[in-house]
Amino acid sequence: MPVFKDYAELHQCLSTLYDQAKCDARIAPKIRDSHLVIQFRYEDPRAVVTINAAAPPTQPGAYFDVLWGDDTGLKPDVEMSMKADIAHQFWHGKINLMTALARRQIIAKGPIPKILKLLPAVEPMYEMYPRLLREMGRTDLVLT
Repeated sequence: MPVFKDYAELHQCLSTLYDQAKCDARIAPKIRDSHLVIQFRYEDPRAVVTINAAAPPTQPGAYFDVLWGDDTGLKPDVEMSMKADIAHQFWHGKINLMTALARRQIIAKGPIPKILKLLPAVEPMYEMYPRLLREMGRTDLVLT
């Protein structure tokens, strides 16, 4: 059985993570400075989220925009496709990106070296995600 029962549950958990990350001074400036459009395509349940670091953000206090859905009008520089369960494990720090790419758990299109350079920037999200799940009352989703 998938971790997220439906799109609404996935969106609630991951949008909370992305919304906090886009304003976090430890994370967001490094992503913004990449000037990339990064799209995550999830399955089981299906969801598409796009990080737009190629244009100035529309939200005050944010370093980049996070857009949900297929119709963003943006062409991604990098596209990362995976099952939502893999994303859930990744944001807990339980999935090594290089191993996941080699095993085809994550399928990447675009300049992979640019994504690999962002890994140190997202490391604070590995502690942020389980903390946010706990704050949301979703301790059932926290991996130990």
